[in-house]
Amino acid sequence: MTTEQGTDRLGADARAIVDSNAYMTLATADALGTPWASPVWFAHDGYIDFLWMSRPETRHSRNIALRREIAIVIFDSSVSVGGAQAVYVEATAQEVGEPDIERSIEICSRRSLAHGAEAWGIADVTAGAPHRVYRARASAHFILGRGDQRLAVDLTL
Repeated sequence: MTTEQGTDRLGADARAIVDSNAYMTLATADALGTPWASPVWFAHDGYIDFLWMSRPETRHSRNIALRREIAIVIFDSSVSVGGAQAVYVEATAQEVGEPDIERSIEICSRRSLAHGAEAWGIADVTAGAPHRVYRARASAHFILGRGDQRLAVDLTL
């Protein structure tokens, strides 16, 4: 296998991990750098934008309001010991506002419906609604290689 084929295979493996999991873990930190990890249901747009719904008062949402830099890990926790694979993402997060809210809701609703849940609407994440849409824009993706090495991968198609 050539290096290019190996890189393409790692990217395909990483996309498969993202596509086959409904939850990701957000790693955020507060203003003092105190870490916090939170599992959230997610949708994605081209493996670059990761979207989720949260209440603004949750600890991870408050952390993002103070410090936009986050990390994400997506993995299948049901596999046997030694069989796990994960995608690691470095990203910058924020609450989604105009003009991106409608497209973000559309992406989330499509994935929600595909998973057997209900569609989301603008009224579910604006004004007096308890939730907001958040987006993490990836700046780098990694997957584990042999010997637990993190290898940079390109998930774009």
